[in-house]
Amino acid sequence: MNQHLRLDPIPFIDLAAQRQRLGGRIDEALARVTTHCQFVNGPEVAQLETELAAFTGAKHVVSCASGTDALLMVLMAEGIGPGDAVICPSFTFCATAEAVALTGATPVLVDVEPVTFNIDQASCARGIATARKRGLKPRAIIPVDLFGQPSDLDVILALASAEELFVLDDAAQGFGAQYRGKRLGTFGLATATSFFPAKPLGCYGDGGAIFTDDADLADRLRSIRIHGQGTDKYDNIRLGLTGRLDTLQAAILLEKLKIFEDEIAARDRIAQRYANVLGNIVTVPHVADDRTSVWAQYTVRVPAGRRDQVAADLKAKGVPTAIYYQKSLHQQTAYRDYPLAEGGAPISEQLSQDVLSLPMHPYLDEPTQDRIISAVREAVG
Repeated sequence: MNQHLRLDPIPFIDLAAQRQRLGGRIDEALARVTTHCQFVNGPEVAQLETELAAFTGAKHVVSCASGTDALLMVLMAEGIGPGDAVICPSFTFCATAEAVALTGATPVLVDVEPVTFNIDQASCARGIATARKRGLKPRAIIPVDLFGQPSDLDVILALASAEELFVLDDAAQGFGAQYRGKRLGTFGLATATSFFPAKPLGCYGDGGAIFTDDADLADRLRSIRIHGQGTDKYDNIRLGLTGRLDTLQAAILLEKLKIFEDEIAARDRIAQRYANVLGNIVTVPHVADDRTSVWAQYTVRVPAGRRDQVAADLKAKGVPTAIYYQKSLHQQTAYRDYPLAEGGAPISEQLSQDVLSLPMHPYLDEPTQDRIISAVREAVG
């Protein structure tokens, strides 16, 4: 029996355990929607937006179809387009720069910090200068709260203010985290997040939301998510898209939001346990003193040149891993011709060679985590 348990594969993210905890509450929530049959813009959508506003402290929440749409809709609402430049970190998921490129604007890629993996202020400033040298007009900065930890938002906001840019915080991985005592959602012009199932607060499909204190922006976003609709549904007053969050996903998120704070605390306990035991053999994540993390991923750095072998050894023991991100954006085919800040992105390139993410979710029990830790120590040691 013990031999069988050692070989039994471990889930990287255990959505089934969360589903078991929620039990009939999810079924009842879905049944309410299938009873009233308001599958688009049903009452659960407005209720979710109200509860997300209360959770974050944001004055306005506009739910939408995905985290990518959340970014894109803000850029569209602000008139970002050809000739404009938007500063993005290179070490992130492609959606950050993709949303910029889809508007016809130019993503300018910059480097990240070696400790937090978040956007580097000095490289950001060089990226703005690079954009201007290329004849582009810098309009915005999109910091990414990578792996669950907020960027140093006050520093980025100060730079943006000095350069007359706006800040769109990409909190797809960081929603629920705090920066200097405040939850993400109230920094900059707007905050975008994703409710993809693997995110700390995830639905059972695609979903997203935008948070802002700007009432006029919120009105434009609500129009954009329904094809640019005006007061007359057949008089579209701007370009838009089909960006709505469907009612079934809102109903699911309402139930998940009730246990979200408890799950954040569980993630933090698990992260601390990893750090306490693995900190002497791999480089474990560091959370700045003025921030918290929601641990969307638990990402370590392994010794140079060892990652593939370590990952293979862990897989052989039934321990899954993932690499976020094997190529930084400026190394990817679709993005390598976009401008890169002067000085390049050496930290991003190094991270792409040595990061490795371990299983992380709120239902990772201690015996299972012990098995992961033991496997990592054997693989690296």
